[in-house]
Amino acid sequence: MPDYILEMKNITKDFSGVKALDDVNLKVKRGDIHALCGENGAGKSTLMNILSGLYPIDSYSGDIIYDGELCQFKKLKDSEEKGIVIIHQELALSPYLSIKENLFLGNEQAKRGVIDWNLTERKTEELLKTVGLREDPNTLVSQIGVGHQQLVEIAKAFAKNVQLLILDEPTAALNEEESENLLELVKAFKKQGITSIIISHKLNEVVNISDRITILRDGRTIETLEKNEISEERIIRGMVGRDLTNRYPDRQANIGEVYFEIKDWTVHHPIDSSRVMNQNLNLTIRRGEIIGIAGLMGAGRTEFAMSVFGRSYGSQISGKVFKNGKEIDVSSVPSAINNGLAYVSEDRKSLGLNLLMDVRQNTTLSSLEKVSHHGILDKEMETKLAEDYRKRMRTKTNSVFQNVASLSGGNQQKVVLSKWLATEPEILFLDEPTRGIDVGAKYEIYTIIEEMAAEGKCICIISSELPEILGMCDRIYTMNEGRFTGEVLRENANQEVLMNLMTIEKERVI
Repeated sequence: MPDYILEMKNITKDFSGVKALDDVNLKVKRGDIHALCGENGAGKSTLMNILSGLYPIDSYSGDIIYDGELCQFKKLKDSEEKGIVIIHQELALSPYLSIKENLFLGNEQAKRGVIDWNLTERKTEELLKTVGLREDPNTLVSQIGVGHQQLVEIAKAFAKNVQLLILDEPTAALNEEESENLLELVKAFKKQGITSIIISHKLNEVVNISDRITILRDGRTIETLEKNEISEERIIRGMVGRDLTNRYPDRQANIGEVYFEIKDWTVHHPIDSSRVMNQNLNLTIRRGEIIGIAGLMGAGRTEFAMSVFGRSYGSQISGKVFKNGKEIDVSSVPSAINNGLAYVSEDRKSLGLNLLMDVRQNTTLSSLEKVSHHGILDKEMETKLAEDYRKRMRTKTNSVFQNVASLSGGNQQKVVLSKWLATEPEILFLDEPTRGIDVGAKYEIYTIIEEMAAEGKCICIISSELPEILGMCDRIYTMNEGRFTGEVLRENANQEVLMNLMTIEKERVI
């Protein structure tokens, strides 16, 4: 008889009359690493938010049986007291507090109402050792990288005596090495008897780590796969309802002359101007060409793109930018937009969208002059423009008046793309355009990118996923420590070639 630590039975939840979950069932064996897979909007995070008490008992129907007991969680603290801890994709840490303060925030180690900082520090050291993190407990969270912040979140879970650990896209913002380390840590937790539920769109990681996988589609349970049934092809078939034989659209490139060029581009750190973030970078893009920039985390890829887009990053920036052979002004965001540039940020929630606005307002945010008369917004024109892009991008939403915060990650990304396409750009920098997005939505976004290239636009993709770079780009620049170290044509590129170039220190290898 299987020993199930968790059973979720007939879970149904509506949002404004739209069913997010429809009679979903999930069984998790004690000590397993159990993955939840599905397209964006399939209901994975909603299901876990119900389990953790973020959506209270009276907001859904169905039963949660945990450790043999029927549970009715009214708030997050109720589930944590049972040993269920959820770690969201957007980390819940305060950057202005130290590691030790974050670990015990709301769970302070106090005696007679006074925090015992010595005890707090000792316990922090023990917890950091558990997750393999060598950091001073007094270090501010803002001073450590995203990979280490993820480990702090996991250490925080252990401070609450975790028995069931829920990880929502734990490696989405991590590089390859950090991702491997985190997954090895989850395997180590399994040996300690801790059960884990992982939500991830990185199918290679899911296949590698999971004991069982449950697939959701359109808010329904499709199937649960045992270890011997798990493969990427089987998962994709369950997620999208069909075989996806090619992850990338067939590319019929029609590449013209050099249209966009950057010469001798150097960028210093915005606060510490003695630090050079990008040094003497030279880049060209031809009409209809998709180029890629590949580099490890910290190589300077995002800093480069943001500095070119209206100097939104950096100080003491030098170098020249040319369009169609003529030097252009990109010294401010408005001037960059007016000269045909657009930048899709890797951080769609903080820098790409206004989460308090609806789809319509976000779509027109960068092109208000198109839907205005003499400085007065024409809401009818705004609605029509947003609706046109909603249809073009195949964005899944009730209407353009739906708040963008309620959309899935893939649909949010489509709204960000719509916002910049509405400016009618000629040169697009796409920074991690498919981060945290499922395989089906990725294919749709890849198709949109190729359509833009077919229109003669110049596209630059920055990505940490080498298969994405290899699958989409006609030409690839590699970067390390703020310098370009290589330039490789698509037909000459593979992961080994790129990784070698991404880790060398010479200024340029062609």
